[in-house]
Parts: sequence; C-alpha cells; structure tokens
Amino acid sequence: MQQQMEQKLQEALADLGWGIKRAHGYDAEKGHGFIDYQHIGIKIFREIDKKAPLIVAESVWQYSHHVLAGLISHEGPILVVANWDGTYPGLVGALNLTGSLTKANVAYSFLWSKDFSDDFFRSKLQEWLDTGKVTHDYTHVREFMPQELAERDRLLAEEFAAKMISDKVVMGVFDEGCMGMFNAIVPDALIHQLGIFKERLSQSTLYAKMLTVSDEDAEAVLNWMLQKGMQFEWGTDSALELTREQTLEQCKMYIAALRLADEFGCDTIGIQYQQGLKDLVAASDLVEGLLNNTERPPVFDEQGKELYAGLALPHFNEVDECAGIDGYLTYHLWRQLGLNGDNTLHDLRYGEDFMIDGKEEFVWVFLISGAVPASHFANGYAEASSMRQPPMFFKKGGGTLRGVSRPGKIVWSRIYMEQDELWCDIGTGRAVEMPKDETERRWALTDAQWPIMHGVLDGVSRDQMMAKHKANHIQVVYVDNDFDVKRAAEIKATALQALGIKVNLCGI
Repeated sequence: MQQQMEQKLQEALADLGWGIKRAHGYDAEKGHGFIDYQHIGIKIFREIDKKAPLIVAESVWQYSHHVLAGLISHEGPILVVANWDGTYPGLVGALNLTGSLTKANVAYSFLWSKDFSDDFFRSKLQEWLDTGKVTHDYTHVREFMPQELAERDRLLAEEFAAKMISDKVVMGVFDEGCMGMFNAIVPDALIHQLGIFKERLSQSTLYAKMLTVSDEDAEAVLNWMLQKGMQFEWGTDSALELTREQTLEQCKMYIAALRLADEFGCDTIGIQYQQGLKDLVAASDLVEGLLNNTERPPVFDEQGKELYAGLALPHFNEVDECAGIDGYLTYHLWRQLGLNGDNTLHDLRYGEDFMIDGKEEFVWVFLISGAVPASHFANGYAEASSMRQPPMFFKKGGGTLRGVSRPGKIVWSRIYMEQDELWCDIGTGRAVEMPKDETERRWALTDAQWPIMHGVLDGVSRDQMMAKHKANHIQVVYVDNDFDVKRAAEIKATALQALGIKVNLCGI
C-alpha cells in the first residue's frame, strides 16, 4: 500500500513538472522500507538537505516520534500527505503527526487524497510547490464568546471550572507517550493551571496488582457482564482466538486498575498498554470501556468497600492526556446538567458519503479499540460483544467492548496544544443509524473487532475537519432527552474557557 501510494504521488508530481527522491531505502533484512525507530529516523535525517522541500508520505499508522526529531530541525517546506483509506489508516497517522508538529511549533502543510488525481489534491499540491504552503478553508471556525450564553448557564459553567481548579483533580497516568503520540502529552505547567495534577504510575505496578486479584473476584466481574447479556466470542486457540482465560485476565486488570486508582486518589486514569503491557497480559480495551460506563461491574477493595460506587472512572485511551482532560470535565459537567456523562474518544478513522433520510451526508467512521462505554449502544451491554484483538498487534489476546453507537445528538471536541497554549475545538453533530450491511462493510474495511460510531458533523465538511483537527482522536458525548445540543456545547465551551483553555466553535 505504501509503494502504491508513493507511485501515485510520483505520478502527480511528474504531471506538475517535479520529481521526487526517496530519502531512505528498503531494508532487505527487515523486509520493509518504513522508519521503525526514533534513532533510525534521526540517522536518516542527517543525510537530508535541511533546506530541501520535504514530503512525509503516510499510508499506514505511524509513530510520530520516529520522524519528529528530524522534522523539528528541518528548515525547508514540509508537506504531510495522507492516503484516504479505511484499511490502511494513513490519515489517522498523519493527523497524529500534524497534531504533534503543531504542538512542537513546526510549520507544515497537509494534504490527503484517495488516489492523488483529484482536483482538490492537485491544485493544493501545485500551491505548495509554488509557495511552500497550502491554504485551507477555515470558514467553519470562530472564536467562542461566552456572552453568547444565557447568564444562568454561564454561571453554572464558570462555577464548575472554579470548583475544579479549587478542589483539584488527580490524573493517574500509567506511563506516558503511547505509540509516539507526542501531541497527547500535556506539559505539567499547562495541566496544573487547570487544577489537574498527574500521578505518574507504572504499568508494571498495574501488572503486579493484577497478580493479587483472586480468581473469584475476576469471575464475579465476568458473571456480571454475562448476566447483562454481553456476548463473548470465545475459542480454544489462545494464539488466534479469544479465550475465557484471556477475558478473566482482563477482569483482573479492571479490578486492579480501580484498586490502584483508589489507593492513589485518582479521578481519571489512562493505561498505555502499547508498548510494554501488551507483551505481558491481555489487552486493556475491555477494561477501558467498563471504566467509562457509569453502570459497570462493582469492584471492592481488600477490606470490602465498594470503589467509585455509582460512578464511572473516566479512562483516556492510549494515555491521551488531552482526551483525559476532556473526558473528566465532560463526565462531571454533564452529570451536573442532569445528562448521562459517559463519553469516549474515537479515532477519526475514515468516512464516505452516504444517503441518510434521503439526503447525501458525509458519514465518518469513528472507531477505537477501547474506551467506548456500553451506554453508547442502544441496549447497553445486551448489544455489546467482545472479539479477540488482532494477533499481529495483540499477541496476548484479549477482547474489546464492541458495538454500534446508537443514533442521537452528540457534542464532539478536541483539546490540543498550539503556540504553547491549550486550545479546544468543539462542535455538534449526531450519530446516525446505518443499514446493517453498510455497518458490516465499514467494519470490514477498518477493524471489525472495534466499537463503531457513524458520525455526521454539523457545519463541517470532510476537508475542513481534516485541515483543522489537530489529533488522530476525537472526543464524543451524547446529549440525550430534550436538552439543546448547541446549548450543551456552549456550556462546555464556557467551562473550558473558564479553566484558561482557548475555545473555537466549529460549524456552529
């Protein structure tokens, strides 16, 4: 797929009178031509003319830190180019890289295409070749002004933020820097201003705590899920199939995570899993979904006290601390508004046009391996299932908390860093219902083991979203009942702004 992409890119450039030179070769011993370690990337960049126009071609997920050191010191124009494909998610990797470059204050341009022959791509590529920059349409973005909000809503949001800063929040971080996501690490000086303080925990601590959890306690968690109607696609070949033993190991991780969170007084936690923990135990994904659901299997400490009774423990997948800030705030603010605060991040994974109620809409595939709460499914756990994670990436197995997110109004958001400040882009949309065969087709294109949301964003086109979004992740929460979705977004925007985060409204 990478080779095909580079060939099409070469053809596009040739049509515009340019040629390209690959900056690093194929490694016959490894069997690929990817930059697979940070030190390899540093060595490659030593041989690149610092002033040369540079294209970073993304056709798969990548670890941004493998190339970040070289890009930070590069002096010539940089263009990040992503393929548009569900199976090979270069667009996800590229969004992570552009978010990381934004945080690092590195100037860059960004383009994406399905086949690199469309007018949008070709015209923007010509612009970059001529000027070293690409301009995009940001007309959907405007600065949020809190005076737009009714006084009672503004006071509620501001009081919420003031209490958060005053009371302080403990964020449990089970190892930082997952999968090279530089953009997902919030410097302490910035996060402290929000009243949030990191409790840095090791994944080895989580593993050690798992070893103290009894089989009986793990069985109790599993039986709770089974009684709720959740399905597990168990087999007997642990190398390729999900086994009951793997699920029980995940139940032990769930218990261990809550016990450690209680011990250290954590209000929200993030488990890295990749890298490190994946070589020891089953996947953390089922655990993450359970933690993000207000209704979840009860867990008790060693003295028999129920932990976080009646509450979710917001979990930020892949220790994405930007999502951790958002997830904690959203969960508790929504509860104050009388709404269900269960929320999650998703990958901005893919999307296509589709006819919804007689109108053609761009429907995003929001997809993530873990963190989605069962309350996002129409019938909760009764519509949830657990399938084995792919053996290539998850050799120890373990399942997800899989399902299709129900139709409904949503608020979406992303906290990110730019010019050494925290920002948040926020908008509204809806999760839509798709025909079963279309859902299955999209699952087959991407990762059939993972929970999915069919997302339609208000007032934001595909290209506007790609141009402005500063991360591979997007946070989503439902706005149920008759609560106005725009009002909910603006209350959240006011709370974020009262914390000191700069807020853009997108599409609203």
